[in-house]
Amino acid sequence: MIAGQYRSRPLASLPGLELRPTSDRLRETLFNILTAGNPSALEGTLWLDLYAGTGAVGIEALSRGAGMVYFVESSVQRTALIHRNLQSLGVEAGFEVIRKDVVQSLRALETGGVIADFVFLDPPYRLQEAYQQSLQRLAQTPLLTARSVVIAEHEKRFDPGEVFGGLRRVRTLKQGDAALSFYRLA
Repeated sequence: MIAGQYRSRPLASLPGLELRPTSDRLRETLFNILTAGNPSALEGTLWLDLYAGTGAVGIEALSRGAGMVYFVESSVQRTALIHRNLQSLGVEAGFEVIRKDVVQSLRALETGGVIADFVFLDPPYRLQEAYQQSLQRLAQTPLLTARSVVIAEHEKRFDPGEVFGGLRRVRTLKQGDAALSFYRLA
């Protein structure tokens, strides 16, 4: 379920355990932290939803006022699913779905001069090396500013790391079996 403009609307997923959308409860907690009592805090922000899966986090950002979301997903099935979820909600603008791997996508976004306010990354939990690769690449990219926030969702028992170049973890939140690590440029 989504909150904000598209509240109480379910999103489609794919069968099986390969796709693990961010839980409604964890997503609500994330957005409560990011808005911190200011419902308009996300107005006009630019998001990168990396390893987007169903697109739930990016769609939630759009629902809460984000100006632009880039959904990055390498799977043909999952990019089709993101398009289907956006279409089912009537979302027609403010997004781009990119079907490439994360590193290729980050290079393309850099070339396009994109500056992200928020980056959410949620690789499949079994791809632990994807966390380090993505965070290291983000630390070296001009896509981030000192105000940007990078959020990694991961298993509670897995630690993606504290420092990646100038990108440092500033907070960890654990909920159920999942955790969110928040990073900013030092």
